[in-house]
Amino acid sequence: MTGSVWYAAYGSNLDRDRFLTYVRGGRPPGASRTYVGARDTREPREDRPFTMPGQVFFGWESPTWGGGIAFYDVDSGGTALARAYLLTTQQFADVAAQEMHREPGVDLDLAHVLEHARHDTGPGRYESLHLVGELDGDPVLTFTTPDPTALQRNPPVAAYVVTVACGLREAHGLDDGALTAYLMGCPGVADGWTERALRDVIAATH
Repeated sequence: MTGSVWYAAYGSNLDRDRFLTYVRGGRPPGASRTYVGARDTREPREDRPFTMPGQVFFGWESPTWGGGIAFYDVDSGGTALARAYLLTTQQFADVAAQEMHREPGVDLDLAHVLEHARHDTGPGRYESLHLVGELDGDPVLTFTTPDPTALQRNPPVAAYVVTVACGLREAHGLDDGALTAYLMGCPGVADGWTERALRDVIAATH
């Protein structure tokens, strides 16, 4: 499979070093899972801040992190902050496979999502592909749960908050107040975090 695609990361993969474990392999700090990496281990050719219509929420109970993790609800109002990585279509397929707890190595047929803006490839938590924009003539894709209403909201643990906050700061240049306000506005976070506690954790990442 040839060609390029932007992958829009909106959760822990906002952090570039954490995302690169999906490409090069390895275990990110705070996680209990080691990733095998992509067939093509070259770093993304570029990455940029990106915004998507919709909303990020935190839910489920992650065996990798503990606590809730980020999902994307395209049908909610608002704006979701993301980081777009320019990958080969093969690399995107391998990243998606690892997010779906599958072995990488099988290319994705992207024709359906590019034509219809959505393609549910299975029932798993990250098996709904979405076309969310275009950059420099290449499509911007992301993935999330097929049914956001089916996942119980659940606050993230501190290690996950730190990873997401670091990525948001890197990509969008947000200060602590803006980071806190954005994350507190994501459903699930306020179920376990006060604004002060969240800001204290974010401030400690400097």
